Amino acid sequence: MSGIALSPSDLALAALLLIINGAISIAFGLRLERSLAIAAIRMVVQLTAVGFVLRLVFEQTSPVWTLLIALVMVLIAGFELLQRHGQPGSGWRAYGLGNATLLLVGGLVTLYAAAVVVRPYPWYAPRYVLPILGMVLGNTLTSISLALQAMSEGTTRERSAIDARIALGATRLEAFAGVLRPALRAAATPLLNTMAVAGVVTLPGMMTGQILAGADPAEAAMYQIMIMFVLTGASALGALAAALGSVFLMTDSRHRLRLGNAAPSAGSQHSPAAPAG
Repeated sequence: MSGIALSPSDLALAALLLIINGAISIAFGLRLERSLAIAAIRMVVQLTAVGFVLRLVFEQTSPVWTLLIALVMVLIAGFELLQRHGQPGSGWRAYGLGNATLLLVGGLVTLYAAAVVVRPYPWYAPRYVLPILGMVLGNTLTSISLALQAMSEGTTRERSAIDARIALGATRLEAFAGVLRPALRAAATPLLNTMAVAGVVTLPGMMTGQILAGADPAEAAMYQIMIMFVLTGASALGALAAALGSVFLMTDSRHRLRLGNAAPSAGSQHSPAAPAG
């Protein structure tokens, strides 16, 4: 069974639903009409361009092209993380921390999922590697954002207690223990909620896409289960690495608190996107 191909006119009909958003914005004076239009146009252009690029990459089946596209995805994800948590004077530290975390976690988890779980031939087949990497990066980015936001707010709130623990001889990790736990819990919450309602309240994005494309629902469910396990593990690793990294950024070699080195600032956060997949 093959899926139903969509035409540009079909997409135009779907786009009519954006009128609802525009009407709400006008009715309540939200002034989001322009932003909504720009975001919709950007989405269409970006996804269309990515579709053509991926078609060419899939035809090449070259590990070099797969690696190049993967690196671009990681760099863009790192830049997005910097935009969410940037602070003058420490942005490049945050960018380095974010990119290192995304590259390490995204690379290892994607490699594991492709080479050990799915096992396509060849193992670096971009048709499998790049979509998995994209979902891993998107969800890991959200978890890292939540972890860094919680770390920033918790450190600002608990600064006196952290300084007191360090003055009494505690190491930086011991002093930040009370901030680390809530940060890791906050980072894990979105995916835990997604897993709890998957298949009962919602059909996750990957499974829905496969079903609409004509795949067998049972097979689509198997792939979705695999992806959810992969995303949960990647998000946990990413949040842990980012939280620990922020502790080292906010302290010096003598374990003294240095908030000027922190990647995010408590008042400059943007709400991270909901988990994908």
